[in-house]
Amino acid sequence: MTAAQGLTHPQARSRTARKGGQRLTAPFSLRCGALLIDYITLVAIVVFGTLIARMLGGGARSAGNSAETIGFLIAIVVALLNLGVLPGLTGLTLGKWAAGLRIERNDGGEIGIGRALIRHFVGYPLSFLLLGLGFVLSAFTVRGRGLHDIIAGTVVVREGS
Repeated sequence: MTAAQGLTHPQARSRTARKGGQRLTAPFSLRCGALLIDYITLVAIVVFGTLIARMLGGGARSAGNSAETIGFLIAIVVALLNLGVLPGLTGLTLGKWAAGLRIERNDGGEIGIGRALIRHFVGYPLSFLLLGLGFVLSAFTVRGRGLHDIIAGTVVVREGS
């Protein structure tokens, strides 16, 4: 066992795809697809809530009623669960699960809820504020880490072997 392999979390070793003892970083295109799945899920909840509100309320003039508000609240709760709690506990969001990717700490361990919240709710907005350059950074770095990964001390890897 090399020194680098000794630093990785034992459970992470069995769940993460490896080539020559190294974790396989996630390709930029798969990461984009996973993010798209996560956000489509949230938008679908808002759209569904809005449609129900419009059907119950009699059209566009009744926008902002309680059904629409409930749709927004559900989307916020799902965002916190899918983008903070779920990856903090499992390393997966719905999109990462569908794309076969996992978020890990740099040393291969579980990221934890706090780190997941920082990654998504601090790192992602900063990447957006830089006109998306924080995301594009992951396409050009050796370990495939974006600004949000650097801030949170994480890396996105391929799941399985």
